[in-house]
Amino acid sequence: MSPSPLLPNFLDELDYGYYNPFEDLQPVITITTMPESNSDNKKRTRTQEPELDNYSPAKRSPSSNNSQDSTGPTTDTSAMMSASPSRSHQRRLWVKDRSKDWWNRFNNPELPEIEFKSAFRMSRPTFEYLCEELGSAVAKEDTMLRAAIPVRQRVAVCIWRLATGEPLRLVSKRFGLGISTCHKLVLEVCSAIKSLLMPKMVQWPDQTGLQVISQNFEYVSGIPNIIGAMHTTHIPIIAPKVEVAAYYNKRHTERNQKTSYSITIQGVVDPNGIFTDVCIGWPGSMADDQVLEKSVLYQRGNAGLIHDRWIVGGTGYPLTDWLLVPYTHQNLTWTQHAFNEKMGEVTKIARDAFARLKGRWSCLQKRTEGKLQDLPAVLGACVVLHNICEMRGETLDPELRIDLTDDEIVLENGIQSAAAMQTREGLAHNLLHRGLAGIGFFN
Repeated sequence: MSPSPLLPNFLDELDYGYYNPFEDLQPVITITTMPESNSDNKKRTRTQEPELDNYSPAKRSPSSNNSQDSTGPTTDTSAMMSASPSRSHQRRLWVKDRSKDWWNRFNNPELPEIEFKSAFRMSRPTFEYLCEELGSAVAKEDTMLRAAIPVRQRVAVCIWRLATGEPLRLVSKRFGLGISTCHKLVLEVCSAIKSLLMPKMVQWPDQTGLQVISQNFEYVSGIPNIIGAMHTTHIPIIAPKVEVAAYYNKRHTERNQKTSYSITIQGVVDPNGIFTDVCIGWPGSMADDQVLEKSVLYQRGNAGLIHDRWIVGGTGYPLTDWLLVPYTHQNLTWTQHAFNEKMGEVTKIARDAFARLKGRWSCLQKRTEGKLQDLPAVLGACVVLHNICEMRGETLDPELRIDLTDDEIVLENGIQSAAAMQTREGLAHNLLHRGLAGIGFFN
């Protein structure tokens, strides 16, 4: 998808940046039909045809089943079925009787909260909030054949799948639903999360919010006017059927000694690790700076919409008038070492946020099943759910914490602004003179 046009301010549009090259059986209904007799094969005259147009479901007299009126024969399907059962042929519609014991247990209000949170990575009140927000979008009506799957179960199937990355065949057994049904539910709920909740939960802050964020980042780093920390991570995928080379991840292949493919998530977070901007879905062969250049955030920054403020990134990003990165040349001075140390404290916030994102939603650690075009909605839903959990104070089980394996490549010729070079020098000297540099560079 080509980047969206620039808007007057950050509140008007978020940068999603989606890339688009990119057993027991029981009969539930029995339908009985009558085979044609020899006489039925003969051509009937017009006067012998049943008066179907005149048939009325009104109540018949007891004798009407065994008699005909003067105008012609009367059609009575119940009489035909009971008259010659040995000649009838039954067609049955079958459904698989699946156990719902696991889901019934976790859907029970008496289940201990710790078990519920361990399974779904969130407390029961947060889960109920999701069901309430998504109910209008995912609810279905009952049909003549079967009752609709409840909203709670629909949302639970999606959350469980994202939280565990469990294969669909196992998700199917847990929830007592078909494999294709579970796959459909995951995509439907993820799509609803993206369309309904992402505009509310992944927002660029207003001016008041930016001021608060800047103060909090300055408290951490001593550097003023920082409004976000940026990082790009890779999500492993199964080799796509098209554009295979574009998704080939050379660095992961060399490290894992196994051919790897991936897509990217670029994100900007606030001091609390809440995402304020995301760009999802560009191929894994692209470097961090190439993904950045494809994002709407890059266009906004170069258009001057991030004025006198900084987003902090790692060594894989360029130095621009709005993007602040560490020094990467050899033989750094004490001042430059001190500056890099403080920059590392800011970028650590972004890396920790991505680590919690992947740790809470384990599907992001595994090669994702599904079509390439469905992945942006799934990944976007994980980002939204991360923000919801962070905003509602949902703690992450220490056993779920992971270490990121993203490799940052030092960008050659990463300076795009001479003015930014001078500004960075001033920030570095200010840190040292104010005694905020720390002593890490002495070790």
